[in-house]
Formats: sequence, structure tokens, C-alpha cells
Amino acid sequence: MNINASIIDQRVTGIVQDHPEWLPEGSDINKKKSAAFVLLCISTCLETPLEDAAELITEGGNDAGVDGLHVGEVEDGEFLVTVFQGKYKVKDLEGEANFPENGVQKAVDTVQVLFDPYRRVALNKKIAPKIEEIRSLIRDAYIPNVRVILCNNGAQWTEQTGHWIDEAKKDYGDKVDFLHFNHDSIVNILQRSKKVDTTLTLNGQAIVEDMNYMRVLVGRVSVQEIHRLFNEHGDKLLERNIRRYLGLHTNRVNTAIHETLCDPQRSDKFYFYNNGITVVCDKFDYNAFQKSDYKVQLKNMQVINGGQTCKTIQETLNGVLSGRVGESAYVMVRIYQLAETHKDFVQDITYATNSQNPVDLRDLRSNDEIQKQLEIGIADLGYTYKRQREEGGGGSSVITSSIVAESVLAIWRERPHQAKFRRKEHFGKLYEDIFNDLNAAQALLAVLIFRSVENERKRPTSSTPPDFMPYASHYISMLIGRKLMGDMGVSPREVSHRNFQEIVQKFEDGKAEYHANAVKDVIDALKACYGKREISLQQLSATFRRGDLLEMLGSL
Repeated sequence: MNINASIIDQRVTGIVQDHPEWLPEGSDINKKKSAAFVLLCISTCLETPLEDAAELITEGGNDAGVDGLHVGEVEDGEFLVTVFQGKYKVKDLEGEANFPENGVQKAVDTVQVLFDPYRRVALNKKIAPKIEEIRSLIRDAYIPNVRVILCNNGAQWTEQTGHWIDEAKKDYGDKVDFLHFNHDSIVNILQRSKKVDTTLTLNGQAIVEDMNYMRVLVGRVSVQEIHRLFNEHGDKLLERNIRRYLGLHTNRVNTAIHETLCDPQRSDKFYFYNNGITVVCDKFDYNAFQKSDYKVQLKNMQVINGGQTCKTIQETLNGVLSGRVGESAYVMVRIYQLAETHKDFVQDITYATNSQNPVDLRDLRSNDEIQKQLEIGIADLGYTYKRQREEGGGGSSVITSSIVAESVLAIWRERPHQAKFRRKEHFGKLYEDIFNDLNAAQALLAVLIFRSVENERKRPTSSTPPDFMPYASHYISMLIGRKLMGDMGVSPREVSHRNFQEIVQKFEDGKAEYHANAVKDVIDALKACYGKREISLQQLSATFRRGDLLEMLGSL
């Protein structure tokens, strides 16, 4: 028995037992465990809670061979689509079986079909709105980058099957990638919080200074050394890095790094083209009797800026340039020795130095005064506010800063399209618009309204909900908030702890009617926009994404 496969089977069994509502209905335990495995893979790959990952499950009849689907936000005219296909051997915990050939072939066929906006295909109600959302973006000239993740509790596909994948990729250029993910992958990610104590070999002279009880070293390191370091320790070096590795072919900065390394005329100037790497550690040490070429020992090393550079170097040298990059390609490295008491300062450094790619700023904003005030105020109202992503725990009494941002922007700021489609900016460009002058009662009321609408979308009480429901939660929430404030005779700014319970009770008493009226308003707005014409899912997706209905809804 493979230990990692056994660990994952135990987790899969736990999901089946504890959360049957996330899994396909019926009594077939094998299908339930297969779905639970895909759910676990999605959650781990995307670093999202299991509850949110359950929203991405698409398997069932007419699923086009797709078990899970995630559509990323548009950045620089492109967006990333992650397709999951899972194969789980319920009775085999040896972890040695290859990914089935028919599964790989189906994945290849899926890519050919789903991303052609003019191709007709029968799809179930879980996946159809997502596919039409993708096709709508494509028709608006946004370019998809597709990542197909083949998950199993065994080994990778066979060599012959790999040739099929290579042939398929020739048709798509660098826009499609096929990745293998299994029980070992999940366990490695779960274990990556282990500290990294290692040695980094520098080249040439370095500057070392003591500054305000902190130590700083600035030097030069070869790309070969970065390659060795990341092959040895992998993503454990990026635990405190606030960005995700965006992939070699899905980000222009990473592609430029790759091209510079591959160009013999420019690789020796790599040091000058790159912003360098920032490292924090608990302690660093070296032989002070040397004048250059230090071997620096680091305790609890973490790369907080330059993770994109490091991962692209690793992938490039592992691939096309294996063994062919000379010692003349270097990167600047900054090493900061900071005590645990400087945790907030590490966040400040991370925020200041991360400028090459868009970042998730939620954690960096977590220590803002407004976030701390919301935590206290929401606790007084009987709920728990999570300011940071890594904080554990869940349930109906737990409110995250991300759901507050999304709900407030949709309901009180009346920008539902930005709430849904510009989530990466909620703690960046849109942060002040969302959180300025926001009190705990306003934040919590918005979340309760939005949660109610989302629950109705996921488990509709109507047997025939309108086709636009997968796209409309933020708009419906906005309309409910607007009507509720009108019925109470207050503005959103007048909501406080003093009238919070009264307003919540009013909402709870009329929840179904509020929702029905809001849906009717959306239907009327769509009629005003399109007349009596039939509206496709692609058109609906585009209409809600662009905010086309806001003018019509404002005049109701």
C-alpha cells in the first residue's frame, strides 16, 4: 500500500461522510469517492476552501469529459481556464496505475470542442453556463490560456499517451498545457509548510550591513544555483510569497524571462534585465574571512519576491535549456534576516517589492485599521471575521474579508459586475471604494443578503429557475438591498448596530418575496435591453459581465 495514496483515501472518505451535499446524488459509493477526490484536487490546486471548490464540480451526464472547471479573471486581455479530469481507483491504493489512455484522449478532444464559440455541444446545467461564459469572453476578443489537470491516485500517463498530448499541443501553441496531479502532489502541498534550512552560493562580492537590529545581504547568484535550489526544495520556498506561480506561458513577464535565458546574445545580461529576488530568513551566516563567493547558510529561508523569476528559471533549465545555461547568467539577491517579531514588516516588504505581476492583496490589507475595526465590530454582532486567508475555521458564523468585499461592492456600492468579475482588485484598486466608511453592521448585512441569494442559486426552490441565474446573484443582491433599505426608510450609511437586528428580521421575514421581486426586476430589465428576442447563455454572460443592465435597473 502506498502511504500517500492511503492518506488521500482517508481524506476522500471523510469528505464523503461529512459533506454528501457536495457530491452527486445516489447511493453509488464509488462515484461519490471519485467526485470527492476531484473536489480535493481542485481545492488543493487552486488553494481554495472545499466548499468553494464544490461550486466548480461539473461532472455528470453531458459534462464533455470535464469533472471540474475554473474560469480566472481577465488580465492583459487574457484569462486562465483550468479544466480538471479525475480518475480514482477506489480499491487500488498502490498508486502505480497510469492515467487511463481513454481519459487523456477525452481531455484532448474536450479542448478542441469547448473553446470554439461556434461549436454546438450538449452540456449539463452545471457546466453549460461556465462554458458559455468562456465563449462569451472569446467572442469579445479575450484570449484563453487553458490548463488541463489530469488527476488520479496513480502514476502519470504512458509514454505513448504523452505523444498524443505533444501532438495536440502543436495545434494550440503555448495556449494549452497538460499537467499531472496525484496523491503525491496533494501530500507534498500539504507538507510544504516545513521550514527550509539551506545554503546559497553567491558569486563575486557582496554587501552585508546591520540595520536597526536587522541584517541585510545584497549579492549575486547564478541561475544554475536558483535552478538547483528550487529543484531541491520546490514551492516550500514560496510559503510566504503572496502570489501564485502564473505559469510559463500564461504571463508576459515570465515569458520574457524565459526568452532572455534562451537567447545566447542576452543571457549574460540577465542580471540587468531582471528585478532580482528578495529573501527573508530567521538567520543567515557565512565565512567572514572570505572576500567573495560566499556560501551563505540560511535558516527558514523564504522567497517573498521573485518567485516568478525562480520558477521560470527552474522550468526553463529543466526543459529546453537543460545543462546549456552558462555561469554568466546571474540574478541579484537581497537577503533580510528578520526576527519573528517583524512579521508585519515582512508584509510591508512583500507589498513594496511585488510589482512585476498582479498580486492578491487580501493578506497585506489584513492589518489595516478598518480590517481590525471590522473584526471587533462583527464579533460584537455574534460572528467571526477572518482577515487573512490562512486563518482556519468555517461555518455560517464565519465571515471572510473577501466575501465582505464582494457583497458590499455589489449591494451598497451598486457595482455588481465589478463585484463578480474584478475580484482581484477588491483589495487593490477598489479597496478604498469598498471599505471606506464601512461599519460592521453594514458589512454583515451585505454578506447575509448575498449568502441568501447564493443559497437560492445553488439550491433553487423553483423547479425552473431562469437561465440567467448563474450570472445574476450580485445583481439580485443589489436589488434586494435597495428594496430593503426603502422599506426600512434608511440609507445604507444609516445601518448600524442599533438597527441591525431589526433590519435583519425584516429581511428574514420577507426573504422569498424580496428575492422573487428582484428576479422579476432583472427579467424586466432584460426585456428592456433585448425586447422579445431569445437570449443565449453567451449573450447573458456578456450582459451581466459588462454591466449593461445597470441603466435599466436604475430606472425601475
